[in-house]
Amino acid sequence: MFETVRKNHRLRPAIVGLCLAAALTGITACADSTPSDSGKPKSPGQSSHQNSKAPAAVKPSASAASLRMVANGDHSLAFHVTPGRLPALVLDAGGGEDSSYWKKMAPDLAKRTGSMVVTYDRAGMGKSDEVPGAWKVENAVSDLKAGLTQLGITHDVILVSHSQAGEVATYFAKENPNWLAGAVLVDGSLPEFYTDEETARIEAANKAQVAALKDQPSTQQTRQLLATAEGYGPTHRAYHQISWPRSVPATAIVSEKTPFETPEDAQLWRNAQQEFVKGAPNRDLVTAAKSSHDIAGDRPDVIVTAVGKMLKAVG
Repeated sequence: MFETVRKNHRLRPAIVGLCLAAALTGITACADSTPSDSGKPKSPGQSSHQNSKAPAAVKPSASAASLRMVANGDHSLAFHVTPGRLPALVLDAGGGEDSSYWKKMAPDLAKRTGSMVVTYDRAGMGKSDEVPGAWKVENAVSDLKAGLTQLGITHDVILVSHSQAGEVATYFAKENPNWLAGAVLVDGSLPEFYTDEETARIEAANKAQVAALKDQPSTQQTRQLLATAEGYGPTHRAYHQISWPRSVPATAIVSEKTPFETPEDAQLWRNAQQEFVKGAPNRDLVTAAKSSHDIAGDRPDVIVTAVGKMLKAVG
């Protein structure tokens, strides 16, 4: 199931957040860097600052993204900031991906919306420091909060979160609802999906895959995969009990193909997205037609449209 790391090709992660679930159906990629035209799947709340300017921490005269290294405890994280007005769009990639996942969409959104656009590398990815031990969503939330605090962006934030980043977004929203103007969850990993039965099936199906991964050479990628796999069951049983704050508007975009190949698991994924949207009147469901899990690669227009509608809704 696991692939070795090949030159100029990212490891297609079968066990990164959502990808661990996808392994049930034999999927070897969650967020794949292969272009979508190759035929292979790649891997509204009212704002109180309607016309805010960019925080002083970021120079509004710059036209291109600038790299800002921020510290959280004993490690540093890479944030890429394109100046603009608030609300700020914070783009968070899925499991196994870093900020480069948004390399085409980030400048396009900045140009179309005039908003500040922020992408970043979670710990152990891209230019951010590696942190030993199991991956914990609480640590990821702490990193994101530290970065936005140091950038001076502590209100009027719209999260655009793909796949595993949906978990980070959910915990962040629960802890910091007043920071957020809204969120666009791009085939996001949502609490509703992780019933006890589904989580148990995922754990059982991946024992052999985890063992195989341990036999591979230790690289940054394999270490991140194993860190995500460690404690997966308890982590997601706890996640199933978490709920998105009703005060924060959200749009859930679900891919037509979903991350799964079997009809049963694909329908469970769709049901979870629908259940999430039914949880509050300020949530919308959008289906990305003809898209794999890699909606940013296959149907970027769907994300751009959803972001535009969210910005209009929040003022």
